Amino acid sequence: MKLPTYKTLLANAACLLTLGWLYGGDLRDALRARSAEVSAFLAPPPVVWPSLVLAATAVALGTVLWGVSRDRAEGFKGYRLLPILLVSALFFDLVLAESQMPLRSEDLAALALSQFQEKASALARGQTVPSDPAVLEPLLKELGAPPYLVRGVPARAWSLQVRQECQGPVQEAPGLAVGTLIYCVAPGRGSAWVSLVGLPAGERFGLPSVLSVEGQPHVAIVRPALPEEREAPEAGEEEESIEVPFQVAPGAPTPDVALEATDAGAVAPAPTP
Repeated sequence: MKLPTYKTLLANAACLLTLGWLYGGDLRDALRARSAEVSAFLAPPPVVWPSLVLAATAVALGTVLWGVSRDRAEGFKGYRLLPILLVSALFFDLVLAESQMPLRSEDLAALALSQFQEKASALARGQTVPSDPAVLEPLLKELGAPPYLVRGVPARAWSLQVRQECQGPVQEAPGLAVGTLIYCVAPGRGSAWVSLVGLPAGERFGLPSVLSVEGQPHVAIVRPALPEEREAPEAGEEEESIEVPFQVAPGAPTPDVALEATDAGAVAPAPTP
């Protein structure tokens, strides 16, 4: 009975496990993202590509098993299919990855939270922060769309919930939809805490919850701008310099200013002929 070498069989087994782990996981995530309540994806993951790779893997595996059952020796080309398939699939993924920017949902959510905090702080008047929903809601249009999927469909828009007389940021938000900004105003309107409903950082599937990092809520604090910041000139504006002409006080003696001489004739008068 002729069989391929142990090294060839081991290489085929390693390629088979790698293909199953990579593209089987991609297919599982793609299917789960279409049914999960919330998933941390910007768009639904593709289903066709991992399915094609797994189908090709099954064909290559069947060819290898057929070669082993038929006592094919080391030179049988079917033993090369799995390594060739793995290299080709990874190369194709690398080409696609060059045209895509690896953005995570939690990073974009934190960025949106920071942008809202900056714009809300700019609306502060005196020592109080804005608390009227009619004033704050127009800021949501500038944040784009929430970076999450809801049952496989991208979340459409942000929403705002304003709470008054809060003693701190929100820790939990049961019943709120993904993409809700919770704006908690402190007593006296001296500051406000802003939280966001999405998924905890590092989780890809789950139920709507407050965005948190390592169990701690990710919070942006809105405060009135300091007087120095409000009075500072904007970028690009140059302070006008005022030139004061030199003036001689009345009655002061006029200083004798000697003219610079460029030649001897400018110093001494010419002799009378």
